[in-house]
Amino acid sequence: MNIAFEGRTVLVTGAAHGFGRTIAIGFCERGARVIACDILEAELAETVRLAGASCEARPLDITERDAVQAAVGEIEARDGGVDILVNCAGGVLGQVGRPIEEIGEADWKAIFAVNLSGAFYMTQAVAPAMKRQKWGRVVNISSGAGLGISLTGIQAYASAKAGQIGLTRQLAHELGPFGITVNNVAPGFVRSNPTTERQWEAMGKEGQDRLIQAIALKRLGSPEDIANAVMFFASEQAGWISGQVLSVDGGK
Repeated sequence: MNIAFEGRTVLVTGAAHGFGRTIAIGFCERGARVIACDILEAELAETVRLAGASCEARPLDITERDAVQAAVGEIEARDGGVDILVNCAGGVLGQVGRPIEEIGEADWKAIFAVNLSGAFYMTQAVAPAMKRQKWGRVVNISSGAGLGISLTGIQAYASAKAGQIGLTRQLAHELGPFGITVNNVAPGFVRSNPTTERQWEAMGKEGQDRLIQAIALKRLGSPEDIANAVMFFASEQAGWISGQVLSVDGGK
């Protein structure tokens, strides 16, 4: 199966490191023009360096709807629109698991803003141009936490990722008549960024062994495993697949 994206404009959020960086590089390697978005400008510049000349950095806070609309509007004026959107930005924002009675309103809302509202704002912004061209791909990156429970015990993270899966299914039906597919990749635990490295270390040897033994393949995956699933959903070969959630977790 030869998956290629020549002539396609791809926007990847959360592209400063981890999954987002690997996804951006993967699209560039397959011929796409990539717009890499994140709030971490220095790390975003490194993504562009690694991805090459077909990748450009665009600092963007996806939790700010007006900023999202302005950025996408500029891209459309220059390029005609975004063909493929990958909503990868997210995470736990440095939070750790705490009892429910200790969770403040700001902490709850912050995780929802970046993991769910941001994906909504981005898709809302790119949808009109995709509708006009009668083709588009939206791939959301959720988490095994959205299908089960969060390993960290963070209530907002599990809830927001579950909400993102619900948004995926709803938008698949709304946008499907316009030739736009909307799908979701749900990664298992992957050591992909500073946050997951801290989580891995906090587990200790015993916890690490338990985690690996609960995986059918008895090993952790890599960011490339997640990127490969995204490439498939974004490809022409996945043109009759929409509203689906693909768990990339080594088997549970």
